[in-house]
Amino acid sequence: MTAAAATARIARTRTVPPALTRLALRLVAGIILLALWEGLVTWLTPWYVARPSGVVRALPHVLRDGAFWHATRATVEAVFEGLGIGVVAGTLVGLTMGRLRDAESLLKFYVSAFFALPTIAVLPLTTLWFGYTGRARLAIVILGAFLPVALNVYDGVRKVPTAYLDVARAYRARWWNVWFGIGLPSALPYLLAGLRLAAGRALVAAVVAEYLLGNIGGLGYFILFDSRSFHQHDAIVGVLMLAMIGVAINVAIDVATQRLLPWYRRA
Repeated sequence: MTAAAATARIARTRTVPPALTRLALRLVAGIILLALWEGLVTWLTPWYVARPSGVVRALPHVLRDGAFWHATRATVEAVFEGLGIGVVAGTLVGLTMGRLRDAESLLKFYVSAFFALPTIAVLPLTTLWFGYTGRARLAIVILGAFLPVALNVYDGVRKVPTAYLDVARAYRARWWNVWFGIGLPSALPYLLAGLRLAAGRALVAAVVAEYLLGNIGGLGYFILFDSRSFHQHDAIVGVLMLAMIGVAINVAIDVATQRLLPWYRRA
């Protein structure tokens, strides 16, 4: 082995893996942000404002509190139930709008209009229809999940290559084969993008509904109650749990994508 080859081999072995570098940068950035938060709050704000050291001290007793886990369960169940219903309904409506011109003319304008509308603006109406109950929260979550999925699936179906449709016509494929055998698989990348949007909107809708409805429980009410009673460190633990739920949903979508659609990430 020549000296140049040996030097190159040593350089390669000493190179830090990119994943490890990214992780180190994230940790450093997080530590800096926490230090700034601690310092600025200690220096500029009253004693009851949340700071990282107080959150760390509050963490053990909040995690031992059964009410916290009950609230977490209520929010997670509402989000997943509403997300499931909204995604299925949005996929079917998006396919229908993408394949049928009449359905597009009838529905596209209204779906787009409701998508631009803040979902929470509809919450007072749902309280009239369903009362101050968990069903009002579920209705808002379904609406928040339905709209981005419907629009994204519609866009994906409209962009199906015409060659695929020509072959289907040549072989006289049934309409359900065209919809679910050609249209839906071609729209899967768009469906995944819509699913990410839907997950975020569903989580936000559930928490805001819990803020406003109050008596239905959930992490939103847990955070609101602790904030108003000056237990802000406990409230921050609830906020961190919401962040973890959001991250977990995105990780689950990534894992499902890698397993079911390995070609999507390589494209």
